[in-house]
Amino acid sequence: MHEEGTRPWENQPVTDATIERARDGDEEAFRTLTEPHRGELQVHCYRILGSVQDAEDMVQETLLSAWRGLGGFEGRSSLRSWLYTIATNRCLNALRASGRRARDVLGADAPANAPQPTRRGEPIWLQPYPDALLEGLPDRAAGPDARYEAKEAVGLAFVSGLQRMPPRQRAVLVLRDVLGYRAAEVAAMLETTEASVNSALQRARAAIEAMPERPDGPALPASPAQRELLATFSEAFERGDIETVVGLLTEDAWIRMPPEPLEYQGKAAIAEFLGVLGIWRDGGGIRLVPTRANGQPAFAYYLSDAQADVAHAGGLFVLGIEGDAITTITRFGDNGVLPYFGLPRTLPR
Repeated sequence: MHEEGTRPWENQPVTDATIERARDGDEEAFRTLTEPHRGELQVHCYRILGSVQDAEDMVQETLLSAWRGLGGFEGRSSLRSWLYTIATNRCLNALRASGRRARDVLGADAPANAPQPTRRGEPIWLQPYPDALLEGLPDRAAGPDARYEAKEAVGLAFVSGLQRMPPRQRAVLVLRDVLGYRAAEVAAMLETTEASVNSALQRARAAIEAMPERPDGPALPASPAQRELLATFSEAFERGDIETVVGLLTEDAWIRMPPEPLEYQGKAAIAEFLGVLGIWRDGGGIRLVPTRANGQPAFAYYLSDAQADVAHAGGLFVLGIEGDAITTITRFGDNGVLPYFGLPRTLPR
């Protein structure tokens, strides 16, 4: 296999013989070629689409397309770059086909008596991404032009910022600043000009800089202080102690609920919003189950059923933490993502 365009950071341990067997219809050889890339391709599709479910579908389509088109792979780029090209264009086609407007998600609406929000953000379709799917990803160095570490670029702030961009801009930003491909390479991937790539990148970087929320840094191991913070939050939230929950927040903390556009900033606004939720009324009870999403601590929450000895999933919170305080609470009401976290829809009371 001739790989004139391959860089050391691509590091593709594949052989001509394996590729030839795959071209001859050997499914095991094809899996040998593509399986090492499946996880990172799914994260790539998630960044562009904002949906773990859609990302999984796009990876399946990418691998099917690669299987059918392997005879046309001439080795001018690495196999990894070729797969990224297919995946990126599949995602862009899906975005164009659907329009990707914010969808109605069961349980995602704000309370009918919600107070006036601090801001009405743009409705975006966004799901949390389980940290379990980030484990075991290949430890490949990004290209020399990358600005973000791979796991840093899966944080909610960064991914939500991408979803506010036109599709081509978000693809260019990910390919250039996360994966580190050169402008000429991205132009070839997207079948456009280098000037168009540079223009899209400039606009995308400006959009990220203008985001009201700043992208989180690389995920760090949980410290004893953070574990104590999360335990206090969980216990206070379960018993409906809003004062303690609010006391754990920074002064400029946010609550967001995509795709619902209502957003609340500051302790007073958040306390008022939490006070009208009603999830602690009638002594029904609420349980939080810890997990992790997007490199951040998270909790699935379950509401007790007054008519049965079960608690039903209500959604999932993802927390942003800075120092010893919580900076953001992002609530997702789409229980369809729970299986990806290994979580059930109901719990025994």
